[in-house]
Amino acid sequence: MGLIITQVDAFTDKPFAGNPAAVCVLSSPQGDVWMQNVAQEMNLSETAFLVKQDDGFNLRWFTPTVEVPLCGHATLASAHVLWSEGHLSTNEIARFYTKSGLLIAKLQGDWIELDFPVNHSQETIAPPTLAEALGVAYKSVYQNTLGYLVELESEDLVRQIQPNFQLLKTLPVPDVIVTSKTHPHSQYDFVSRFFAPGLGINEDPVTGAAHCCLAAYWRDRLHKDEFLAYQASSRGGVVKVRYEGGDRVFLAGQAVTVMRGELI
Repeated sequence: MGLIITQVDAFTDKPFAGNPAAVCVLSSPQGDVWMQNVAQEMNLSETAFLVKQDDGFNLRWFTPTVEVPLCGHATLASAHVLWSEGHLSTNEIARFYTKSGLLIAKLQGDWIELDFPVNHSQETIAPPTLAEALGVAYKSVYQNTLGYLVELESEDLVRQIQPNFQLLKTLPVPDVIVTSKTHPHSQYDFVSRFFAPGLGINEDPVTGAAHCCLAAYWRDRLHKDEFLAYQASSRGGVVKVRYEGGDRVFLAGQAVTVMRGELI
């Protein structure tokens, strides 16, 4: 029997929404070139590779073009696979050893909560071509290790924006989170989208790593610690965010298995 690859839609409770990720639970470590080739073959925003260790799993994430140091939705998908396919019992904590340190996932009813490092943003002066690449004016521009964080004037602008991806690629930092507060009486606290042509992904459907940045940003502006966030891509996804200060942020989402295949 070949290697089983499971495709999971993360940050959603229904198939064909949220952010799809492929998950491979390996019996032994594999080479970087092989993992990159598999990720390119899957052609999803992320493919996750796990190898069992004594008290957890080594976890690495690959886009179709590069390895990334942190990925929220593929971690969520990985935890979902470990519990749903019997690698862990549902009362066990999933422990992942990654390039971003130890990450922990807990199953809480229908939701999976991830313990991630927070990513603070600093105000910056953006290149003049950023507004042209985005095609909209913005309120403010910050920068973090993921890319630019740009606040727009309204939720409508976030939902309607159509960037020039070729121009984005020419920026010193080609990856951009756009965000805004939601309309009054919305069930969500803020909305966002994440454009990542520098990672080989024009738009990521739902991005855990972006919410590691958005948690601290919106805590400072909305003066609260818990949020319900919506990433307004064409697929869309819901993220529960809890950030009480310090260096850790808690993200929660749901996940659905949609496909299982065998790599021969």
